[in-house]
Amino acid sequence: MIDLQVSDIRTFIPSSDFELSKDFYGALGFEVDAIDADLALLSVGDHAFYLQRYYVKDWAENSMLYLTVADAQACFEQIDALLSGGRFPGARVAAPKREAYGAVVTYVWDPAGVLLHLAQWDE
Repeated sequence: MIDLQVSDIRTFIPSSDFELSKDFYGALGFEVDAIDADLALLSVGDHAFYLQRYYVKDWAENSMLYLTVADAQACFEQIDALLSGGRFPGARVAAPKREAYGAVVTYVWDPAGVLLHLAQWDE
């Protein structure tokens, strides 16, 4: 077996409106660091992904990020309030739902249709 000695894994996420998506993730609490005009590194704590100025509808609507959070209900309430003003067209949030695998999950769709799973695990 190959020993890659991986220290980090990051995915690339599309955006249909790069500036809007950067603002959206910033409003969710991510630090947004522009790399160039078409790419940004979005991070929260020790976790990060790349947001790119590139969009294919089918790809965006089949992309997902899974985030473990402390309180799925609080996330829902805060994101629902954030989205209520219409600042992020296309973005939406669903009330928390207990999933069969044991987590309570708040689903959030970003402005491009990327699905975020904000999962709170039972202790």
